[in-house]
Amino acid sequence: MALTQRLEFRQSQSLVMTPQLMQAIKLLQLSNLDLTTFVEEELERNPLLERASDEAAGEAPAEAGQFNDHDGEDSGSQSDADGFGGSGEAFEPGQEEWMSKDLGSRAEIEQTLDTGLDNVFSEEPAEAAARNAQDAAPTTYTEWGGGASGDEDYNLEAFVAAEMTLSDHLAEQLSVAFTGAAQRMIGQYLIDLVDEAGYLPPDLGGAAERLGATQEDVEDVLAVLQKFDPPGVCARSLSECLAIQLRELDRYDPAMQALVEHLDLLAKRDIVSLRKLCGVDDEDIADMIGEIRRLNPKPGMKFGSARLQTMVPDVYVRPGPDGGWHVELNSDTLPRVLVNQTYYSELSKKIGKDGDKSYFTDALQNATWLVRALDQRARTILKVATEIVRQQDGFFTHGVAHLRPLNLKAVADAIQMHESTVSRVTANKYMATNRGTFELKYFFTASIASADGGEAHSAEAVRHHIKQLIDSEAPAAILSDDTIVERLRASGIDIARRTVAKYREAMRIPSSVQRRRDKQSALGNVLSSAMSDRSRNTEPA
Repeated sequence: MALTQRLEFRQSQSLVMTPQLMQAIKLLQLSNLDLTTFVEEELERNPLLERASDEAAGEAPAEAGQFNDHDGEDSGSQSDADGFGGSGEAFEPGQEEWMSKDLGSRAEIEQTLDTGLDNVFSEEPAEAAARNAQDAAPTTYTEWGGGASGDEDYNLEAFVAAEMTLSDHLAEQLSVAFTGAAQRMIGQYLIDLVDEAGYLPPDLGGAAERLGATQEDVEDVLAVLQKFDPPGVCARSLSECLAIQLRELDRYDPAMQALVEHLDLLAKRDIVSLRKLCGVDDEDIADMIGEIRRLNPKPGMKFGSARLQTMVPDVYVRPGPDGGWHVELNSDTLPRVLVNQTYYSELSKKIGKDGDKSYFTDALQNATWLVRALDQRARTILKVATEIVRQQDGFFTHGVAHLRPLNLKAVADAIQMHESTVSRVTANKYMATNRGTFELKYFFTASIASADGGEAHSAEAVRHHIKQLIDSEAPAAILSDDTIVERLRASGIDIARRTVAKYREAMRIPSSVQRRRDKQSALGNVLSSAMSDRSRNTEPA
């Protein structure tokens, strides 16, 4: 076979990810907060981008200046007659002569007016008091300018006290409790390990080695830290936290110690075993359990922690006048940016270097593309949200029980887009409805087959049905997972027992055994309280 060289033409199709396309895809999946941050960075980077509000504010003075100049040139006579000339130099007839005329001495003026100047130009009492106060020397710090002022930019929030954190609260007590530098260093190291609930890690064996101290020194400092406010802080376990609080209340006797050391039995509601371990009767064990419940298992939670960002919806859904639903974007979450074409045209006339021209050309192209990408993002979000509302009309009208099974492909086919686009649009986006604020992903649920071969059920609607069954069960007739399966199948929902258990655990609902113990224990407390109240009411006066 001979080897020869030849030219061939081949035509093929391929998807090329340009930087602009990658940017548009990135914008789709950003939340409104991330999008605001991204646009702020672009505004700092690109000189041809500007906020729409800035442009509106910049055009107002220019338009006003043109209006005044036009009036000054074309309507000069009218301006002079009104006393508001464009140049500011025109006055009323005879005003210029009156201003330049010498009025004479005080006696001549009083003789001309036929009265004293005090009667003509007398000050009101309020004005006189204000003048005297203004002439007086400042008496307070704020009057010298060091405090509050009457400026419009005065910010009252600057004087609001900062939120005290648990770490700051413990550090203040540390500076008073210890005087030695070594003890303060150990104490600060342990405080830095305290989590937001007020607990230390269970194992502090490496603290002594890292700090170059002995284990006894660490334990001594820890014993002092555990006496800090709030009671129970710096504990290494729940039992130790409760024990610290009981010692603070002088209630840590041997019986209570046995109860605190066997909290697992208390969680299982094994009252018989607890009564034997503590060596008390039924009434005493009930009082001890009541004391345990009044303690704070997370003492550090009452202090300030990380700030939670307010969730701002991207889409609003409101009932329409025709019985349908009106879908609109939240304009507050949409960045308003414009391309300054005027600035670019002025620069293009003055730029002489090729490198500068290419820079501003790229800046114009990127700015134009960003504005188009933001507009396309808003349109896509509105289109996807409208289709979701159309598909889930039963949810908005009747509630969670009427939520239909829905997937990305159904919405993508309806609006003629790709599934990946719909997935990016629904990520980190929220919808405010008449039933609350939900993430767009919430409306996409798996389908569960119907027992009678009818329409499939939404997984979220099935979870809601399971929760309703469990909430309405009686303490004497707790529903097991098998019983829930039978009732769901009677309602036309074909579901397996393991699926019911998975949904129940996802909603943090305990098992039937645990629910029976909890409800019977609660019922017993109610009955005992009712019996005690009845016995008090029947006592002879």
